[in-house]
Amino acid sequence: MTKQLFNNRVAVLLTMHQKEKVIAPLLQQELGIQVIVPQNVNTDAFGTFTREIKRQYTQIATAKLKAEKALEITGETIAIASEGSFAPHPSFPYIYANREIIVFLDQKNDLEIIGEVFSTDTNFNHQVVNNLQAAEEFSSKVGFPEHALVIWFEKSNPENPQIIKGITTKEGLQESVNFALENSLDGKVHIETDMRALYNPTRMRNIKKATQDLLNKINSYCPQCSTPGFSIAEKIKGLPCEICHQPTFLSMTVIYQCRKCNFRKEKLYPEGKKFADPGLCNYCNP
Repeated sequence: MTKQLFNNRVAVLLTMHQKEKVIAPLLQQELGIQVIVPQNVNTDAFGTFTREIKRQYTQIATAKLKAEKALEITGETIAIASEGSFAPHPSFPYIYANREIIVFLDQKNDLEIIGEVFSTDTNFNHQVVNNLQAAEEFSSKVGFPEHALVIWFEKSNPENPQIIKGITTKEGLQESVNFALENSLDGKVHIETDMRALYNPTRMRNIKKATQDLLNKINSYCPQCSTPGFSIAEKIKGLPCEICHQPTFLSMTVIYQCRKCNFRKEKLYPEGKKFADPGLCNYCNP
């Protein structure tokens, strides 16, 4: 049924950062969709990780805007857009997490389906340094040179720092850090991981996982109206601890909902476990 809906259709993906390398093969294999990437479209206008342009809307809203723009400029009926974010894990704030969203819009069938992954598999990191040795020590901890780096520093106006992106060689790192130290207003240099997909293999793997989640949802049909995208709309926390039986932050119930007819279905113990590991309990392991 899925192949009948999408086979041999064209999907537009707006990206400047080679995301089609992981998205396109999966969609082609599973749905028979041909993915095209329009040229000369500046997706940085929707926001950048390096702060030049602040993202004005939520992560999902921004991805939708990208997808809608793709439909507008091409006249096709299927669009895909991806958007990532990085922040401390809500339950373990000392660990960073990467949330990747991929939006699938199909105007012909009036579908909006969203794939997602939330992963602690990320090298997202940053540090302020005042010498080359500290910068090199930072680079060795974050997977450089396979993962690129960004240098930025305040040259004259703190509101308009100078930024050097896409550093992928030891020589490039040395040159960038030395240049930044010589020109920095306060003698300090900010070094961080380059989180653009084409410069960050770890993030690219998470985009691939989000694409697979999208495909899983596309292949999940509403029991009532047979619309694709029957997926989890709500998670109810409270899975009891195996030892003390106090509620934990893990999900005890999930609710599936159809976006078209609003049919809902509850599933108890979504991970197949009736109790949570005590190591994840705030009472047994505060």
